[in-house]
Amino acid sequence: MSEAPKKYEGPERVFSGVQPSGSMHLGNYLGALKKFANLQHEHECIYCIVDLHAVTVWQDPKVLPIQTREIASAYLASGVDPKKAIIYPQSKVAAHTELAWYFNCVARVGWLARMTQFKDKSGKNAEAMSVGLYDYPVLQAADILAFKATHVPVGEDQKQHLELSRDIAQKFNNDFNASGFFPLPEPLIKGPGARIMSLRDGTKKMSKSDPSDNSRINLTDDADLIAKKIRKAKTDAGVVPASEKELEGRPEVKNLVGIYGALSDSSEQQVLDQFSGQGFGVFKPALAELAVEKLRPITASMNEYLDNPNEVDKILSKGAEDASAIATPILSEVRKIMGFWGA
Repeated sequence: MSEAPKKYEGPERVFSGVQPSGSMHLGNYLGALKKFANLQHEHECIYCIVDLHAVTVWQDPKVLPIQTREIASAYLASGVDPKKAIIYPQSKVAAHTELAWYFNCVARVGWLARMTQFKDKSGKNAEAMSVGLYDYPVLQAADILAFKATHVPVGEDQKQHLELSRDIAQKFNNDFNASGFFPLPEPLIKGPGARIMSLRDGTKKMSKSDPSDNSRINLTDDADLIAKKIRKAKTDAGVVPASEKELEGRPEVKNLVGIYGALSDSSEQQVLDQFSGQGFGVFKPALAELAVEKLRPITASMNEYLDNPNEVDKILSKGAEDASAIATPILSEVRKIMGFWGA
């Protein structure tokens, strides 16, 4: 009788990252950064600025380091404490790229062919896309597993990539008779605001790459600009409904209600109970006032960090050292397991 596979017995560890491309916005804050700050009190957390992922499409070399500092500043301004969580740039920790190559030799082409996000991003131009963009999910698996992370706070659009990470971890463990070596990372999808949509189209996610700046609220927007964008946000001719069921088929209204709920730590139904039957001439100003109140200290803190790049750079350098200290011995074990000479 064969032995049951060993369970992973290492520490619980959270890993996540954000690309340094475009301006950080309300969707990033509510969907990720706010949760990052909360999770650091419950778990060991590692938060990366994924610049290696960013260059799967062309990035201006003069702008990339500036954007890397901006993401780090957004982490810090949102409450991520470098004394409690590790913040670092992906490219400064060699374990990411080394493990990605090993995983390229474990993952199957058919697995990558099923990844819908590549199809969505490439459209009809798949053959003109970089190999890196196609291989993005394998690097993502390496990002997570270089630290043996057990949990990943992800949006619905990233769940398929996390499933691939689990498949790669399982296959590595099986192929090299290393049962329980890599954990099978679990998604953390909880709380309001997991998916904030565009202010101009409630069927599309709020995005840094959207050509319309009015589609998003940037974390560096001032109070007047936030209020203006919310005032111009697309709605419909109705009023705020009384029930969540009545939000069906009204994506823009559902989005604004969801944003209010996420900012006020309320459920959708609690927001509807507060504003039911009222027009958007009442609801939008209330939402704008709430957004300005919640974002003002974050914007001020973020601008302070952006004005002090040397301080941010020190945090990133220390974070890279700490991240390497965790990943280096794990990669050493991987080399031994795979049988490399001198490992």
